[in-house]
Amino acid sequence: MISFKPKQVTKTLLDVLPERARDVLEKRYGLGTDGETYTLEAIGQSYGITRERVRQIENYGIQSIQKSDVYKKHYELFIEMQKLIDQLGGGLIAEHVLLDELSSDPVIRNHLYFLLVVGDPFYKSKESSQYTHRWFTERKTLDAVEKALQGVHDKLSPDELVSEHEIINRFRTELAEIAADHNEEVLKRWLSISKQIGRNPLGDWGPAESPNVRVKGIRDYAYLAVKRHGSPMHFREVATAINELFGHKAHIATTHNELIKDSRFVLVGRGLYALTEWGYTSGVVKDVLREILSHDGPLSREEIIDKVRKERYVKDNTILVNLQDANLFKRLANGTYTLTE
Repeated sequence: MISFKPKQVTKTLLDVLPERARDVLEKRYGLGTDGETYTLEAIGQSYGITRERVRQIENYGIQSIQKSDVYKKHYELFIEMQKLIDQLGGGLIAEHVLLDELSSDPVIRNHLYFLLVVGDPFYKSKESSQYTHRWFTERKTLDAVEKALQGVHDKLSPDELVSEHEIINRFRTELAEIAADHNEEVLKRWLSISKQIGRNPLGDWGPAESPNVRVKGIRDYAYLAVKRHGSPMHFREVATAINELFGHKAHIATTHNELIKDSRFVLVGRGLYALTEWGYTSGVVKDVLREILSHDGPLSREEIIDKVRKERYVKDNTILVNLQDANLFKRLANGTYTLTE
């Protein structure tokens, strides 16, 4: 993807510096053979100087390179990097995405990052609580994308999950006119700039802090498995699905215990769990009967069975047995059932 060899270029650029300045930059950016990076504090201790003095030497080294004839000689490669930012990200790209596109070798990535820092045809916007490190060529693109990303996040409910197609459509709406100038790949790369919006292991998007996105345990895996299935599942099926979808070992007993304790799930049959968000009433069959009759008033036996079966995966006889509890329900003269007063 790039026409130059990063290691060779950085060596040539560093050769214009005095020995100490060169050593500081090599340590700070991991430009040595092992690729190890050092803090200002660690470098300062090795030289017996303050971290602030190390920072001054670092800045001096970068500025000296930028003013050198060697830098001017290699300026075309910085233009090449600028064009890459434009081509891959429409003039704006997350730092980790850009480096991922260019190399998987950690040492080479260090050299590429150093060239980004030294180059002046593009600019860096530092990481914040909302956005990751990003590089851009035009400020207006940066501002428009960040405003749109914030708009998408603000319209997501705390535990909402949407498909990639849907999140991109919402992003297009927030971007307004600018969206028409960029393809879907660019929009997906822009989404990766946000630290507030994330994608879970199944490819669905939502608020990054939501347990539905930042999956941490069996409960979260189970939620995604049942949601993906789209209908109630037996806890044994849930454990199997967790293994198959995520490659995460889920013991059947542990899975069952976690489902019981999590309010996102509701027991709708013998060992069968549905998602609460699907509208199922919580509680045992008697609780469901009370809820239905309280809401709808007197109903026939057939009407009751039909409504309960929408809430619970149980046999008709189980419903009728529960309906015989005279302390809770009574049969009227017309054959309908109501709550006992």
